Amino acid sequence: MAYTILVADDEAEIRELLRLYLEKDGYQVLSLLEKEEVDMVILDIMMPEMDGYRVLKKLRENSNIPVMMLSAKNQDSDKILGLDLGADDYLAKPFNPMEAMARINSNIRRFYSLGAKSRELKQLQVKDLKLDTEACVVYQKEHPVDLTSVEYKLLRLFMEHPGKVFTKQQVYENVWGEEYAIADNNIMVCISRLRAKLSEDSSAYIKTIRGLGYRMEKE
Repeated sequence: MAYTILVADDEAEIRELLRLYLEKDGYQVLSLLEKEEVDMVILDIMMPEMDGYRVLKKLRENSNIPVMMLSAKNQDSDKILGLDLGADDYLAKPFNPMEAMARINSNIRRFYSLGAKSRELKQLQVKDLKLDTEACVVYQKEHPVDLTSVEYKLLRLFMEHPGKVFTKQQVYENVWGEEYAIADNNIMVCISRLRAKLSEDSSAYIKTIRGLGYRMEKE
């Protein structure tokens, strides 16, 4: 699974340092709050317009994704306040990048691999498609769609992240579970078959982004 992490910190050096380590481990990194869905937030407490506590409080109104707070403050009271507001972890500056990565990986693993997120996403829906993650069945306008296991995995990957662009490498490693090799034909053939089962319009659901990869259309 390729996870997307938002790094919200007003220090460019911190953002670039975390980006370097995160991308090395295969994460996609955002530095601004875009429309794209994110899987974890690394949030600095001391920001100029809105402090991290207020951002965290707002975030927790409709999301329970992992949040790790960063702060130059090292007071217990600051740490306790962040945790009380819903933060999952807290790291004081300056920090060791390797410790930061260990904490990030731990939070991602606990939340997504150990079931917290899977219980939340029993059913996915994009456009007129519904995917039941427990029964492993896909419905289009309430009619079941007959998919192979690979086609099902492909569609689930895209439906879990509508609007996100996946490279061929990310698609291959997530769906086939192997390191990416020269497998362009496998990916293109499977996506072509999946498209044909969903619509006569090849880009109605899964669009090819030239030079980048593929994206599930939200609307």
